[in-house]
Amino acid sequence: MRFRVTDLAARIGGRLAGPDVEVDGATIDSREVPPGAMFVPVMAERDGHDFVEAALAAGATASLTSRDPEHDHADLLARGATLIAVDDTERALRAWGAASRERLPDCVVGITGSVGKTTTKDLAAGALGATLRAHASPRSFNNELGVPLTLCNAPDDTEVAVVEMGARGLGHIAWLCETVRPTIAVVTAVEHVHTELFGSLDDVAQGKGELVEWLPANGTAILNAANARVLAMAARTNAAIVTFGAAGADVVSEGLVLDSELRPRFVVRSPWGSADVVLGVRGAHNVGNALAALAVAGVVGVSLSDAVEGLAAASVSHWRMELVRAPSGAMILNDAYNAGPASMRAALDAIAALEVTGRRFAVLGVMAELGASADTEHRRLAAHAAAAGLTVIAVHAPAYGDDAIHVSSIDEAVAVLGAVGAGDAVLVKGSRVAGLERLAKRLSSSEP
Repeated sequence: MRFRVTDLAARIGGRLAGPDVEVDGATIDSREVPPGAMFVPVMAERDGHDFVEAALAAGATASLTSRDPEHDHADLLARGATLIAVDDTERALRAWGAASRERLPDCVVGITGSVGKTTTKDLAAGALGATLRAHASPRSFNNELGVPLTLCNAPDDTEVAVVEMGARGLGHIAWLCETVRPTIAVVTAVEHVHTELFGSLDDVAQGKGELVEWLPANGTAILNAANARVLAMAARTNAAIVTFGAAGADVVSEGLVLDSELRPRFVVRSPWGSADVVLGVRGAHNVGNALAALAVAGVVGVSLSDAVEGLAAASVSHWRMELVRAPSGAMILNDAYNAGPASMRAALDAIAALEVTGRRFAVLGVMAELGASADTEHRRLAAHAAAAGLTVIAVHAPAYGDDAIHVSSIDEAVAVLGAVGAGDAVLVKGSRVAGLERLAKRLSSSEP
C-alpha cells in the first residue's frame, strides 16, 4: 500500500529525516526488498539496524530506524536517504498496519486454528481470487510482525484481504485483532498444539475464539462443525454463523475420492449450491480446509462455480503435503513445515493410502510445545504409524519410543533409509525446530 512518508511519519508517530518520497509496502528482510518498499529493522538474531544500508542499496525507498538519524545514519542522509525515526520499530510497524487497514474495504477475513490455517488461507485466497482482487498473507506471516506486514503490503486496489492469525498464548489473537479488525472469522480446529504455552485444550479454545469475539454484529463466523470446541464458539459472538465439515453443517462434502497422488475429489453441498470439486492440494484432511475456503467465498459473494475453479488452481505454501518423485523413483511426501498430533496423524494416513508397491517410511521429527502430553502423543503416533505398516525413523526425537528406529541426524536417517527407489514412499514431517525440509530436499534431488 502506497504512502507518502510525511503522511506515514505522522500516522506512526515518527520524525522524517531526508526527502519526502513515496513508499509501497514494507519488508523486514534486507535480502528480499520489493522495489519501492520501506525497510523495517527489527531485533531478531541480529539487530536489523545493521542492514539498513544494505536494504536501501537493494531497492528500499526508505527505512524506519529507532536510532538517531543525524548521528547514527549521517552518511546515509548525506547520500540522500530517507529515514523515519521512531521509538520502537515493531510498534511503528503495527501502527502502519492499522493505517493500512483503514484504507481497505470492510471485507477482511481472519483465519486461525491449531492446524490448517495456512492452507485454508491459501485456498480461500484462490477461491476469492477467481473474481475479486484478493490479497493474502504470504507463507505463514501470522504473528506480531507478519500480520501488520500483510496489511502494509496489500495493493491499493485490494477488494478482500485474507489474514492468517497465530497465537502462542491467551490474548494474542485479541491483540492482533486490534490491528486487523476482521469482518469474517474462520476457525479451523482446536487441537493439541502449543499446549505447553497455552495450558489445556480449553485454554487453546479460549485463545482461538478471541477472533470470533472481535467480529462486528454484521460479520460472519465460519466454524468447523466437526470440532466441538470450535462449534461452541458460536455462543461467543452476535455475528452470523456458517458451519462446515460435519453432517448437518452448512457446507459439507460428499463422495470423497483420492486420486493416485492423494488429490481429493468430492461434491460440495452449500447454501450457494452444489458442485464437483477437484483440489490441487493433497490429503483427505484438506477437504475441511477447502470447505472453509468455499464458505468464505460464498459469504463474500463469489459464485460457487467461480470459487471452485479458483480453488482448483490455488497454490499452497511450501513444505505442506508436497509430493514429488525423486530421481531414484521413490515418492517423497514433504510435509515438513510443522507438526502437531492432528496434522501428523493426517500425514501418516496419507502416506499409508498412497498407491505404491514397495516400502513405506515415515521420517519424523519432534512435535514441539506439547507440554505434559508430549511423550504420550509421540508414542501414540508411532504406534499408529506402525499399525499402518509404516517404518518410522525418528530423528533426534526419542519420545516416539519403541515403535521407531532412532537416529540423531539427517545423515543417519539417510543411511537407515538406504537405497529407496521405484515403488517406495517416504513421508518427511516434524516441527520447524526439526529442520527436516533439508532431508526432503536431499531425498527429492540427486544429492547424496
